[in-house]
Amino acid sequence: MLKLLIVDDAMFMRTMIKNIVKDSDFEVVAEAENGLEAVKKYEEVKPDIVTLDITMPEMDGLEALAQIMAKDPSAKVIMCSAMGQQGMVVDAIKKGAKDFIVKPFQADRVLEALEKAAK
Repeated sequence: MLKLLIVDDAMFMRTMIKNIVKDSDFEVVAEAENGLEAVKKYEEVKPDIVTLDITMPEMDGLEALAQIMAKDPSAKVIMCSAMGQQGMVVDAIKKGAKDFIVKPFQADRVLEALEKAAK
């Protein structure tokens, strides 16, 4: 099983991802509501993959991505974005994100992104 950290300020979005991965090779080992929590949880649980929302309170996903990549350059992070955030997504990929998934989530696309990042 690969360890997954889900980061999103909306609980229903975290639940959606949990439901999508429940019968897969991914185990949700932690969740976070903002970027500050994400960086802390990343250090605590050392997940194999992170799904990271871009727009969150306290610290956004781009800043959290930068901090995670600074601590672990081999981190596998998949950004989650709403439509219309393409500029931020491009920025995130330049900063080291492996992929991105667009809300509302499509189950097959989420699993495809996770499996691709896991390789």
